[in-house]
Amino acid sequence: MPKRSDIEEALRVLAPRIPDYEASAIADHAVDSRGLNCASAQTAAWLSMVAFVRHALTEYDALLEEGYDQESARHFVAAEIQAVLEEWGVLRRLSPLD
Repeated sequence: MPKRSDIEEALRVLAPRIPDYEASAIADHAVDSRGLNCASAQTAAWLSMVAFVRHALTEYDALLEEGYDQESARHFVAAEIQAVLEEWGVLRRLSPLD
């Protein structure tokens, strides 16, 4: 299980302009996620960051509630997620698997 301090450092490398509040929420998610307990700090940081942006900063959940399937909802919010990541200084591009 990656340590919180390692996840926080990975977030600062991945997203150098991420606001402190979002970084803290993302680190909390990464530490609390049973699915990420075997992941590297970098992987946990990336997956948690993408999930946070998707659920907290886009209309993804509303699309699901409207009946869109997960793949379609992800497609519709992908550009918005990418824009937030770029604002935070992320150089990595969002992939269809993210």
